[in-house]
Amino acid sequence: MSGGSTPVAGGYMRQRHSQGYASSGDDLEDDACSRPQPFSPSIPRAKTWVEILENVLWIASALFIIYYGDRHSNFIFLLWHDERIRRLPLYLGMVLVGLNVAFFFYTSMLVWNVRRFDEKWESFCISALPYVTLLGVVSFFLLSFALWPIWSFLTLPLLFTLFMASMVIFPHSMIGTLRPQNDAFRID
Repeated sequence: MSGGSTPVAGGYMRQRHSQGYASSGDDLEDDACSRPQPFSPSIPRAKTWVEILENVLWIASALFIIYYGDRHSNFIFLLWHDERIRRLPLYLGMVLVGLNVAFFFYTSMLVWNVRRFDEKWESFCISALPYVTLLGVVSFFLLSFALWPIWSFLTLPLLFTLFMASMVIFPHSMIGTLRPQNDAFRID
């Protein structure tokens, strides 16, 4: 241990303004910054067959809902032509879902592809989570209210199934590949 570093929480913290650091002959890049980090990036693990089966079931259930709709016509045709649907809540719910999808794509593709790590982006993404959650909950209630005349109490599990299928499909719909952030926080 050099004279300019103090043990803190399993690592070393450099003290620039201490007398020991200034008077010793240590280089500016002492052991606090130059030693390798103990936490390496995790290797993605392979999915188990149970996880793959769950994903297939969510997607198959969503395809069933979209294809069969209300047994007379498919879901897309119902959304455009059925008179029982309340149109204003449907359109507002679709706009909110579109905003959520746009925000997810923005945060996952554009922000993560920024080459230089910037704390402002990370704090923006975390601080926006309550608003995205609020958008999702409000859109779920609006879509439930709009589609209630067709499926009544089955509207809730149908919308939840469509949501879960979209969460299964979303990670595979990335246009660009995400690079892991290799930037390490430095104390100096």
